[in-house]
Amino acid sequence: MRELHVALTIAGSDSGGGAGIEADLKTFAALGVHGTAAVTAVTAQNTCGVYAIHNVDLDTIEKQIDAVVEDFGVDAAKTGMLHEKDVVILVSRKVRQHGFPLVVDPVMVAKSGARLLKAESEETLKKMLIPVATVVTPNAPEAEVLSGIKIEDVDDMREAAKRISGIGPKAVVIKGGHVPTGDKVVDVAYFEGEFKEYVGGRIDTKNTHGTGCGFSSAITAELAKGKSISEAIELAKKFIENAVRYSLPLGKCHGPINPISWIQVPAERFHVIEIMSEAVELLEAHDEVSSIIPEVQSNLAMALPKFYLKGLEDVAAIPGRIVKFKGNVKASGAPEFGASSHLARILLKVTDYDPEVRSIMNIRYAPEVVEASERLGLTVSFFDRGEEPRELKEVEGGTLPWGIEQAIRRVGKVPDIIYDKGDVGKEPMVRVFGKDAVDVSRKVIEIANKLGKKKID
Repeated sequence: MRELHVALTIAGSDSGGGAGIEADLKTFAALGVHGTAAVTAVTAQNTCGVYAIHNVDLDTIEKQIDAVVEDFGVDAAKTGMLHEKDVVILVSRKVRQHGFPLVVDPVMVAKSGARLLKAESEETLKKMLIPVATVVTPNAPEAEVLSGIKIEDVDDMREAAKRISGIGPKAVVIKGGHVPTGDKVVDVAYFEGEFKEYVGGRIDTKNTHGTGCGFSSAITAELAKGKSISEAIELAKKFIENAVRYSLPLGKCHGPINPISWIQVPAERFHVIEIMSEAVELLEAHDEVSSIIPEVQSNLAMALPKFYLKGLEDVAAIPGRIVKFKGNVKASGAPEFGASSHLARILLKVTDYDPEVRSIMNIRYAPEVVEASERLGLTVSFFDRGEEPRELKEVEGGTLPWGIEQAIRRVGKVPDIIYDKGDVGKEPMVRVFGKDAVDVSRKVIEIANKLGKKKID
């Protein structure tokens, strides 16, 4: 097996970049294979519809496939929009000639309702292309056409998958996005005489343009890397769920999925941990900060960029907090995600007002700390726990988001400093905000230096 793997997409071009070869190539890149393409048609398309289709001539399609195979070699390929009967016949012949594993995404109708495979081409697809496929990935409406079965539940999906398997492919995966299965999406696979179900969460979004392309190209990429059919389908399921979770709110209708999120989110998480580690080193190098660490100790947190910030688990902090030990500042552990739901709730609220403010550290409250912050030119605001509505006090974790919102409204923006004077059982606290953890750490150090040797009561 060679070190670099090559995948080929034989499909139409989507001018909106959300589906077709554009989505396929993004998926290939995200999964670490070199993507190549044979364009079968050029569409004028966006999130709302397909407005024109220009078919590429057969000779050019054939030469594209041959050029890729003869120079690069192809570890696995997939088909998308083929549109016309003659294209289906040509592609079927080239697959038999070159013998690469093939994933067939039987693209028939776009989300907008435009036909991407002419009705008269459907029988040719069934008789000539699907029999040479390694995996076929219809959605429920496409599976109804291919199997002749009305699909209303998972049992219908199983029967349809078995019937399509009889046409000749090694494996059939019927995608369950159109099938009512509650808050779960169930994909049904049939291969080697057995059924297997792949279950994922149903994500509430209209931005699903390109899901079929992304799913089939993810399977193709994994097959190109030598993975088994089962492994390829399982990875593709996770991949497309991720791409839909972080889908792009672009356009006026069905926005595109986000294949690049597969590598972008881990990259952002790694970047946050790097910045947090740098900030911790900075704090630990400045013993003067120990004078403003509160009784409950300090913590430092930083959130993912707002677009990728979905919940408390997307905020990194210090497990065990930052403590004062023999006059020194010491982090109890290395930064990790999900280590402080307390500070995470605050950042979730703050980023609603200013997505550029992604970090926070709590320090000791004293009038002198507030005064030092003001002398540094930092914007200061506060909230009064005594003004909190009774019904909010009774909600676990409800106080701080409310208080932060009051403090932001008081000055008309997210300030550098938000403090409160505490309440029964609640220690007074100052919270320092910034664009990242290093920015916050520097502000904390400046405050400590501004206080100097001044005794804090």
